[in-house]
Amino acid sequence: MLEAISQFFQRTLAQPEQRENQALTLELATAALLCEVMRADYDSSDAERAALSQMLMSRYHLSENAVKELMAMAESEVEDAVDHYQFVSLIKEHYHYNQRCELVALMWQLAWADGSIDPLEEHRIRRLADLLHVSHSDFIRTKLQAEERRAADE
Repeated sequence: MLEAISQFFQRTLAQPEQRENQALTLELATAALLCEVMRADYDSSDAERAALSQMLMSRYHLSENAVKELMAMAESEVEDAVDHYQFVSLIKEHYHYNQRCELVALMWQLAWADGSIDPLEEHRIRRLADLLHVSHSDFIRTKLQAEERRAADE
């Protein structure tokens, strides 16, 4: 089953222009980058998994089952990926700058899901923001906004 999911994921990322629904391909790439943040500290907590699921459901208007499948595909692909190029290049090609900043903001929210930001998570987000060509000032702005949001929720 996971092999079939992985093959589907590889095909959709390799040839997004041939898909009827290119947004789904972008969803997969986005979910993969978020999974990369979630596993950066080698501890994917239940709180982080729940936060990721909620983010994907609300951002992409997906059902719970669709999100479970999407997360399984993304986690499988991230596990096998050598680097982030396939995900980052697809997002840079199809997302404008503000959408990439929103993605970095989601990364910060996900990192805060377990109550603290591990230095490994911060490093991973910084690296991904650089790869997505998000400026350092916007990287810091999204970080501070996530911290403010976290403080307001407490």
